[in-house]
Amino acid sequence: MQRSPTTKERIAVVMGGDSSEREISIRSGSEVVRALNSLGYDAHSIDYDERFVDALRQLKPDLVFNALHGPGGEDGHVQALLEYFSVPYTGSGIEAAALSMDKHLTKKLLAAEGLPTPVWDLFDLTGGTLPLLPGSLDLPLVIKPRFQGSAVGVAIVRTHEEWTSAMLEASKSYSQILAEEYLEGREFTCAVLGEEALPLIEIVANRDGFYSYRAKYEPGGSTHLVPAPLDENLAARLQMLALSAHRLLGLRDYSRSDFIVTSDNRPYLLEINSLPGLTPVSLFPDACSAVGISFEALIDRLVSYARARADARDAVA
Repeated sequence: MQRSPTTKERIAVVMGGDSSEREISIRSGSEVVRALNSLGYDAHSIDYDERFVDALRQLKPDLVFNALHGPGGEDGHVQALLEYFSVPYTGSGIEAAALSMDKHLTKKLLAAEGLPTPVWDLFDLTGGTLPLLPGSLDLPLVIKPRFQGSAVGVAIVRTHEEWTSAMLEASKSYSQILAEEYLEGREFTCAVLGEEALPLIEIVANRDGFYSYRAKYEPGGSTHLVPAPLDENLAARLQMLALSAHRLLGLRDYSRSDFIVTSDNRPYLLEINSLPGLTPVSLFPDACSAVGISFEALIDRLVSYARARADARDAVA
């Protein structure tokens, strides 16, 4: 939709939804709306519910900013809808979003390309019987749902009793669970903006002993050390791995890769997030701030990436 030079660009920020990450999505989306309005855009929030398509048609946005964390926003669904309606949007496309949301396929791809990731196994919880602890994996283990983000459903199991209890609890909400070897070490994350790996952040969890949902989002739940106190060569190695994972999965605009670095300085890729959080306690804005990119400048840059794709598409149409 073409607007006159005096008309503000209208941007819809999609957020909310009905997943377990609804609250976090609304926090991210609200920050994005605030930033967009301060930048001079005509920003509106849209909840991802049964009225979403009607709201999109009524608003007729020039562009959609995707702040929908979790299923719906990070698995290709909202991207497919926006592609159908030919509305440009921020972030990764359908295939890359769907792939990065699938922890099992992501890890298979990482392993196939020689990128280090902890060994794992996949368990189906729909058969009516709980899986036994496999002989190929030793306790302790990290268990996590195959299709979730924000550390939702993640737990560390250290005994056979905890394994059984964790499987019982997981079976109430999820059909498939990954069990991954637990590695002791320091936690780091590396943000990628465009095609640039930003300074590393070390995450010190102050809740639950790891970077859990509570540690991520509760005030004081974690401490972010940026730039991370890390050997320069090792830091460059993690940045290279984050860029490699970003490109391997076909991600665009931005992503965030999480790592464990063991005591012998071996890095392991844990997860790749195609839609990093943009809340006041989120890691991605912290990494941007470390290189002088304000939150408003970050949001403006993500909008510019989406607009450039739309302009390039229109030029060949």
